[in-house]
Amino acid sequence: MKLIIVFLLVLTSNLSNGQSISDLKAKIDTILKDKDATVGVSIMGLNPEDTISINGNSQLPMQSVYKYHLALTVLNQVDQGKLSLNDTIEITEQHLDNDLWSMIRKKHPNGVTLTLGEVLKYTVANSDNVGCDILFDLVGGPTEVENYMHKIGVTEISIKDNEATIQSNWETQYQNWTTSNAAVKVLKIFYENNEEQLSSRSHVYLWELMKKSWLGEISMKTYLPENTVIAHKTGHSGKNDEGLTAAQNGIGIIFLPNGNYFYLSILISNSTEESEINKRLIADITKLTYDYFDSKNQ
Repeated sequence: MKLIIVFLLVLTSNLSNGQSISDLKAKIDTILKDKDATVGVSIMGLNPEDTISINGNSQLPMQSVYKYHLALTVLNQVDQGKLSLNDTIEITEQHLDNDLWSMIRKKHPNGVTLTLGEVLKYTVANSDNVGCDILFDLVGGPTEVENYMHKIGVTEISIKDNEATIQSNWETQYQNWTTSNAAVKVLKIFYENNEEQLSSRSHVYLWELMKKSWLGEISMKTYLPENTVIAHKTGHSGKNDEGLTAAQNGIGIIFLPNGNYFYLSILISNSTEESEINKRLIADITKLTYDYFDSKNQ
């Protein structure tokens, strides 16, 4: 009788949880199998068993994903007292005299004085490239960001160039790479903040920015319930003359209705697929993953 009761409990648990983590991986493998692209996917839930890595150690270009890592470095220097979010930064016409994407330029074409906190917001939430390069200069250059990542234990990353360099030479973006596993790792380290890498104030400020980060028409959030909260960063290279997309990326933390969450990174590289297909891959994988974790909490 006891054996029957145990069996029924296990069966009920399996039914309520729906699919297994291996089922989720199989579904993701299925939608990736016919795509002409290198795709790195890493998923990590609160339960260590809820982990998936597909090409998780492949070194893939980040594009604007590295603005998250830059923000971590800026806030670390704020916490050390080297910088303050209230510091003022004069952005001149010379800063804006380029072809880099910039919301700062759109709003202030003749230049403006902003606080460091405002420039950081533009850089993370609006993926502003002018703001990005100003912040790189402020912290000591791209390699200073790389050094900080290595110092906190994220070694599977290379940050060599700023936006002006990357945007002027297609090949240089491949020098600025990470792995999908490392992207999830750095999300986890700084969200959980177990070793107080960031002060309480900087931690709150960072994740408010990440939750406000711009979303396109097709994104991680596209197929999720309307009020789903995500904290994320994207990165996109566009296509070159041969129709190759070097990077179409999304990394983030997705929050469930019950307050639980999971980490997800999707790095799409060297894709000959149409841009919409690349974006929908990110949206589809996010939805499959969300449904898996949501079903576990039913």
